[in-house]
Amino acid sequence: MGINEIQDKIIEDFSVLDGDQEMTNFYLMDLGQKLPDFPESKRTEENLVNGCQSKVWLDAEIKDGKVYYYADSNTAITKGLVSLLVRVYNEQDPTDILMSELYFPEKIGMSRFIGTQRSNGFKAMIKQFKVYAVALKTKMEMAKNG
Repeated sequence: MGINEIQDKIIEDFSVLDGDQEMTNFYLMDLGQKLPDFPESKRTEENLVNGCQSKVWLDAEIKDGKVYYYADSNTAITKGLVSLLVRVYNEQDPTDILMSELYFPEKIGMSRFIGTQRSNGFKAMIKQFKVYAVALKTKMEMAKNG
C-alpha cells in the first residue's frame, strides 16, 4: 500500500471518532501500544529525536530497497503519534518517503488535540523520518555503485 493510501485509511479511521478529543487520545494511546517493542540497546542519545518535549527514539534500516522504521516514546500519546508516522512510512521506498506530502494530520484535525508543543515535536519526528530516508537511500546507492 502506498503512502497516500495509508494516509487515506488513517483519515477514515479517525473520522469514526468524530473529533471527540477524549476518544482520540484513547485511540492514539491504543495505537502506540501496538508498536513493536523497541530494543533497550537502541534507546541511545543518537536515536533520540531532537525537538520533542517527550523522549522519542527512532531507528531505521533498509532491506530490499524499503525503509523499515522502529520507534518508541516515554509518553503514551506521543508513542501513538510516532506510530502513525511508522504506519505511513514503514516499508516504503526512500524516494517515495522524501517526495511525500503528509496531509493526514490536517485532515484528522490533529492540531485541535495535540497542542503547540506536541505539534512542534511531531514536525521534528517527520523531519527525522526523512533524514533516515536520505541516509539510507544514499547508503543503498553507494552499495549499488560499489
